[in-house]
Amino acid sequence: MVKKTDIAKKILLLSVILLLIPLVSFSMRLESIILPKPVSVKKMTGEYKIPENILIFAPNNIMEANYFIDELKDVCKLSAEITYNQSKVNLRLSVSDKIVDKKEGYKLTISSKGINIVGHDDAGVFYGLQSLLQLLYAANDTNVLQMQEIDDAPAFSWRAYMIDEGRYFKGEKEVYQILDEMAALKLNILHWHLTEDAGWRIEIKKYPKLTEVGSKRKDTQAEGWPYIKMMGQPHSGYYTQEDVKRILRYAKQRHIKVIPEIEMPGHASAAIASYPWLGSKDEQIEVPLMFGKHYPTFNVADEKVLQFLKDVIDEVFDLFETDVIHIGGDEVRFNHWEENDEINALKKEKGFTSYMDVQIDFSNKMSRYIQDKGARMMGWNEILGKSLHENDNIFFADPSQKIAENVIVHYWKGDPKEIVNAVKNGYDIVNSQHEYTYVNYSYEFLPLEKAYNFRPLSPDIPEEYKHKVIGIGCQMWGEWAPEPEIVQRQTYPRIAAYAEVGWTNYDQKDYNSFLNRLKYFTDRWTRKGINFKPLDELEL
Repeated sequence: MVKKTDIAKKILLLSVILLLIPLVSFSMRLESIILPKPVSVKKMTGEYKIPENILIFAPNNIMEANYFIDELKDVCKLSAEITYNQSKVNLRLSVSDKIVDKKEGYKLTISSKGINIVGHDDAGVFYGLQSLLQLLYAANDTNVLQMQEIDDAPAFSWRAYMIDEGRYFKGEKEVYQILDEMAALKLNILHWHLTEDAGWRIEIKKYPKLTEVGSKRKDTQAEGWPYIKMMGQPHSGYYTQEDVKRILRYAKQRHIKVIPEIEMPGHASAAIASYPWLGSKDEQIEVPLMFGKHYPTFNVADEKVLQFLKDVIDEVFDLFETDVIHIGGDEVRFNHWEENDEINALKKEKGFTSYMDVQIDFSNKMSRYIQDKGARMMGWNEILGKSLHENDNIFFADPSQKIAENVIVHYWKGDPKEIVNAVKNGYDIVNSQHEYTYVNYSYEFLPLEKAYNFRPLSPDIPEEYKHKVIGIGCQMWGEWAPEPEIVQRQTYPRIAAYAEVGWTNYDQKDYNSFLNRLKYFTDRWTRKGINFKPLDELEL
């Protein structure tokens, strides 16, 4: 016989469970909203009603508060304003490296008293606000937020997207747009590829022909090999230094550091077309119409050429006020060096047995010059002296020289085990393994799930060296992307996958959860008219 007390207990337990189900469901739904996925989300009992006008107390974070006010109006159609009356505050912003111990990290607390965001630094406050925007957007229907505490910080300090302006000039509007979307995704580095064989895109006042001549080409290759067609129209464009300053201010307001790439010693055709004396071969050339690996290379044995490159670095450094300058250093063809008397005399004088020794020696000179200015040199992993392009007839003997230890190596190609060797040799690495991070590749070759599953920190790297992999970069090379719509479709939604790769620890990632959390961004991109590839067109 069942006792009445037992029946009563079961009914009470069932009632509690039924009451908890919607709370648990709501809690799980909220936890799956934020992208990139946070480190920790602790739910608390209760809900916080969103006020009609959010009052923000942010005495030391006015820039972040103003950004949030504008975004809140655009994203959620809600209003907010800054107040100094603490008795009426709904949202408090502050910085404390004691409460939040990791750079760019934040703690976001939603309680009955309101919303509180504490950042390790100003960037942490900014990223806390980005997470809050996603929560507020999801709560548009209910007008309430689940009480909770979020502790969050990025897995990697370097989370980059690269714009290739060398092949096709983009213009300020396109740069502003990508900066906006990077900020929303908590990406913090814009890698700005500004010079290339196909075009020189930044004003250097000491050398005006770089843009007068080097920013223009008469036509452009429209299709790849073996069936080559031309666009049938000229292409030109460059940024004045005033343009660059505006873009840098815009990026700074979004806590994005802009890293300029000025190619040397190869991919130098546009510069040599502007000033033929820069080249290793005595010839006048035009800015190439075809893409690919071109032969013209700076004559690094000529002191005038070295001074030119230092002058360019001076203006770039003064303009960007950066702590990193990317020199490229990739895909250098040595054919013109082999025919150059000054290069060969330098090679003999130094006792070099390889033309790669000449490149490493040159790169180390640039590294020292950049270091003396308080910054670090960065270059693609060819700067390590490994042969990566024998299938494209770029051959050289193994070098005896070693690249300076203070440089940042941007890995993109070759045996991934070379990353292990590089970190053991003391180098910091940004991992941009091309099979996983080149968004100019087709979705058939690089589907969204493959991009999401990129693992920049290989298990092969010993624990004591893992800190040397400082982050990731995704690249949108522009050879076959003359229109902004093409760039956008290749970039979105894969850029969101890389944002989570760079922010969220690998063991916390979940692809299906990521797809669910994409809604905030697909809605955002639709609203902004960004041409992203719809998820229903992807093989999920």
